[in-house]
Amino acid sequence: MSRGQSAETTPERSRAELAPEIEIRPVREEEFADVGALTVGIYVGEGHIHPESLYVAELFDTAKRARAAEVLVASRAGEVLGSVTIARPKTPFADIARPGELEFRMLAVDPRARGGGIGAALVRAVIETARVEDFEAVILTTMPGMADARRIYDRIGFSHVPERDWVTDTGTALTVMRLAL
Repeated sequence: MSRGQSAETTPERSRAELAPEIEIRPVREEEFADVGALTVGIYVGEGHIHPESLYVAELFDTAKRARAAEVLVASRAGEVLGSVTIARPKTPFADIARPGELEFRMLAVDPRARGGGIGAALVRAVIETARVEDFEAVILTTMPGMADARRIYDRIGFSHVPERDWVTDTGTALTVMRLAL
């Protein structure tokens, strides 16, 4: 990919069209700590959750996520640059998915790699999975301060579903977004 070229130019862009050195694939066991540290680093480091929140342990425990859900990573030359967790309905990591909806959570992209289409590629991998598995929609929850992620979701075509917004036990208001397939 040449300098200045965006991997997010069209919503239809596939994983194969992402910069050739970027690979989207399932997480490997030896990457669990890196993925956990990246995810916690984004959520805590950018002020989305409090460092003492019980959610920090859940964000860090990639092994548990990988057993109960599907964790994808974006990597380049063996370095994990981003990750996302895919949760099918009625599974432990599905907070809001209804029948026919594939949920994703915990999207995290290394700040050094932002702007190169990695977040969008991970979201498109979720959408591709949903299509292959015949889901009718993809659903997600986001936080008000996650402006970069929200731009990706808007650009790809997700719509706010205000009647499904919810509030955590700690009082954080969350926004639900959905993409019909």
